[in-house]
Amino acid sequence: MPAPTNANLSDFEKIQQSLSAVTSISSLDDVLAAFGLLDMPQAQKYGIMFGFLTFLLTVAAVLALLTLGGTWKRIEQQSKSGESATAPDSVTQRKRRALLLERLLEGREWMLQTNYPEKRKETKKGEEEELTPLTKMLMMEEASEENISKEYEENYKSAYRRCQDKPGGPILGGRPSHRFEAYARAFAGCGNRTSLTHRWSYARMYESMAGTSHETDDRFKTIFQNHPSAIVGRTCRLEPLTSKEHLDDLYEITSGQMYKEHKAYNPDEVWGFLNCGPFESKSSMEQSELFQTKERNSAAFAIVESITDRLVGIIQLTKDDPKNLNVQLELPIVKPSSDSSVEQLEACFLLLDRLFAYGYRRVQLCVDTQDVRGKRLPNRLGFTQEGQIPKHMIVKDANRDSYIYGMLNSDWDKGARAFLYKKLHGPGAQKSDAAMVGKEEAAWEEAE
Repeated sequence: MPAPTNANLSDFEKIQQSLSAVTSISSLDDVLAAFGLLDMPQAQKYGIMFGFLTFLLTVAAVLALLTLGGTWKRIEQQSKSGESATAPDSVTQRKRRALLLERLLEGREWMLQTNYPEKRKETKKGEEEELTPLTKMLMMEEASEENISKEYEENYKSAYRRCQDKPGGPILGGRPSHRFEAYARAFAGCGNRTSLTHRWSYARMYESMAGTSHETDDRFKTIFQNHPSAIVGRTCRLEPLTSKEHLDDLYEITSGQMYKEHKAYNPDEVWGFLNCGPFESKSSMEQSELFQTKERNSAAFAIVESITDRLVGIIQLTKDDPKNLNVQLELPIVKPSSDSSVEQLEACFLLLDRLFAYGYRRVQLCVDTQDVRGKRLPNRLGFTQEGQIPKHMIVKDANRDSYIYGMLNSDWDKGARAFLYKKLHGPGAQKSDAAMVGKEEAAWEEAE
């Protein structure tokens, strides 16, 4: 211990004497003795030592982060400029919000002008517009020798040459250009307003399915000739819903009556949670909101099985809001045997992929809280449950509470799309798709 302080010593000598205990430290034991910890057990000594080291490392890490993060530099700039270092107010924070990507803003403007113009041609009395603007936008672009747009022709030619350079698989005997044609018509059919990544992925998927054999090539050519606007997937395709093409089959598969190999069932399994149905006749179904919708901000597609060409059900979009790039996906209306089927899943995937390719930022799905089967689909698709709305709707003169699910474009790009693609096409195809899109993006950026 330091000697008692002498009153005759100068102030400087007193400081030296008081610090003599510190300057005499030459080992860890001296440190422990200075704090009266020398007689502690060895384990506790090491514990105190490691705790002290942890404290020093933490302080060093904080200082390093502050330095590397530019905190000191910002403090210096604020001191020079006279800015306040306090948190900004709400108005300032609003002004600092990041702006949307230019392509999203351009897509929004185009959709508003194309689908919802201020002045539009009024339909005559007794004349119904069979396809809504949203349906027309999402359809594949049709082309024929008599009617082909310049954009379609340019996209077809560039895609044809791209596939010639790098075909997605072996060439079939006797058909040297079958893969190039399949890739080109799928790429060009996506239109000029969808994202390039969507066009690359869809065209390569279409080419791989069509180019498997002579039979698949013939089948896909036939589908293209008979249904050029259909969005084609592995297990099903989406056709614009019309009463002429789909009314009879939709009534038969959802009426609950025995139909072909399907047994009779309670039609409320299909229509119990919906605002319309069951229908007593085909004419009553035709006059319903399914085929006579007055809402321009909706779309409806028939889900047709690829192999059998049989109708599986329908899928709808409602509450289209291009101003905010939002839209609502309705639960598919399918026969009970197709509920939770891969066709139902792929129909949703094809529509979601196309919506996000056009620039939509959020897709909403609304489900009755009591619909046990309906609540499974959002989870299978990767939607996030965002909340619950009590007394949301009145359905068939009864109250309905709803669960609200949402899918964001950021979620879709960062994993939801890859997850569903893997489910539908397999892990190998998903890896190939991701690698192909990555290479195409790199080549595009290099060319730019």
